[in-house]
Amino acid sequence: MSSSDMKIITVIGSGLIGRSWAMVFVSGGYSVKIYDNQPGESAKAVVEIGKQLEELQEAKMLRGQLTATQQLALLSGHDELAEALQGAFFVQECVFEQLEVKQSVFRDIERLVGEDVVLSSSTSCLVPSKVFSTVQNRSRCLVSHPVNPPYYVKLVELVPHPETAAAVVDTAHSLMTKVGQAPVRLAKEIDGFALNRVQAAVIAESWRLVQDGVISVKDIDLVMSEGLGMRYAFIGPMETMHLNAPAGDEPAGPQRAAAPVGPGGEAGPAPHGPGQAEEGPRGSRIKSSE
Repeated sequence: MSSSDMKIITVIGSGLIGRSWAMVFVSGGYSVKIYDNQPGESAKAVVEIGKQLEELQEAKMLRGQLTATQQLALLSGHDELAEALQGAFFVQECVFEQLEVKQSVFRDIERLVGEDVVLSSSTSCLVPSKVFSTVQNRSRCLVSHPVNPPYYVKLVELVPHPETAAAVVDTAHSLMTKVGQAPVRLAKEIDGFALNRVQAAVIAESWRLVQDGVISVKDIDLVMSEGLGMRYAFIGPMETMHLNAPAGDEPAGPQRAAAPVGPGGEAGPAPHGPGQAEEGPRGSRIKSSE
C-alpha cells in the first residue's frame, strides 16, 4: 500500500494554524499526526481540538460527514518527528513565520520521508524559492497558504516553487478540494501571493481616502462591510466587470479598469508601471518580484 493510500497527513506545529489544519483534514476523513518539538504540546493540541470539535457539533457547525468523536479518533499527537512523519503522503508545515526556522524544519523533514511525499508550507508571505532553498528535491514542494481561520475561511493559495512538478500542485489541489477548502493556483511565486496583494491595494486606497479627508475611518469600513464586501462575497472583481461591461465599441476590460479615476470620473494615465505600487503610507508596499 502506498503512502497516499494510507491517507495520513502530518501537521508540523501545534499552534492556531496547525490545529486549524488538523481540524480541516480530519473533517475530510484523513488521519492526522500533529508534531511539536516542545514535549507535551501536541498532546495538549489534541485535547483542545477535541473540545472544539464537540462545541462545533453542538452548534451544528461541524464540517464533514463524521461525528466529532470519529474525527478526534483520526488525530494523534507526537513529540518525535520521525514517528509523526511515518506513513504520511502530505506534510503541512505550520511553524513560526521565520525563514531560518522553516528552512531548518524542511531540511530535517526531507531526511525522514520518501521522495513521493509532498512538502507544503503554510507561510503567508515567504516565497517558496526561499522557504525550500535547503531542500534537495524541490519538485515536491509548494506553499499552501490558508486564510485565518482556515476552518471557516476556505480559500487556500497554492504557490509553486519554480521547480515544483505540476503533478504535485494537482495533488495539493485535489486534497484541498476533498477536505472542503477552496484552492486557487498561482502560476508562479510572487511577493505577497495573490490575496495579500489584493488586500494591500484595498488598504492603501482606503488609507489614502481617509488621509485626504474624503471619508472617515468608520465610513470607509462601511464601504467594504456593507458594499464591496457584500458583493465580493458572491462574485469576484473579474466577474463583476464582466457583468457590468458596456455594450458596443466603448473601451472596457483591464485597460479601463486599471486606469485611475479623474476629476470627472474619466480615466486618466496610469501613475505606475505594471506590477508597481506607490510606496510609503499613501500606497501599497508590495511590489512585483520580477
